[in-house]
Amino acid sequence: MSSLPLMFRVKNAVVEKHQLEGIDPSDRYFNRLIAIKRVDRGYRASVMYEALTLESGVHKTVAEAVKEIVEKLRALGFSRMRTRVNFKGQRYLAEKESWIEYPD
Repeated sequence: MSSLPLMFRVKNAVVEKHQLEGIDPSDRYFNRLIAIKRVDRGYRASVMYEALTLESGVHKTVAEAVKEIVEKLRALGFSRMRTRVNFKGQRYLAEKESWIEYPD
């Protein structure tokens, strides 16, 4: 039996939210949340920025899913991006987690 809380075992449920910051292609600062969902074979990340919606493929780790989102945004001209986990399940981490930088 899994020791994870039920909310973490339910497929297609958001299990984490990561804060994403950076500079958009118009040279404006932006801040969005990346939603991490638990799916059949791992994790999938998604983010919305204005009319743009991006979704990662399925990855074995959350970090891989987040990295794919960052790479997709970089290909569209976004830069100076960094992320950190802000929510695990319903628990707000009060910005205690360290930033992960993604160099250009």
